[in-house]
Amino acid sequence: MVSWLRQVSDDVAVDIVVQPRASRTEIVGELDGRLKIRLKAPPVDGAANKELLNFLAKTCRVAKSRVVLDKGSTAKRKTVIIADTTCEEISRCLESS
Repeated sequence: MVSWLRQVSDDVAVDIVVQPRASRTEIVGELDGRLKIRLKAPPVDGAANKELLNFLAKTCRVAKSRVVLDKGSTAKRKTVIIADTTCEEISRCLESS
């Protein structure tokens, strides 16, 4: 199992580092034990956070309401919680994208 993914009760925590203002939104690999995601949106008025949550929901094929920003709302290092799932399911989705 990857270091940036962990089970928390019935939910999964994903440790992420983001790069806002990229040319497109995409997963680019790992950096310092976190999943690195480039975001097209700028880090202004929560736009990057909103894009991150929408991207993860779409990539993992879960409802947007199940993806919540837990830590790092104003930082590049973030922790996102995906509710009612397992590490195996999320790992499969994120690594295949």
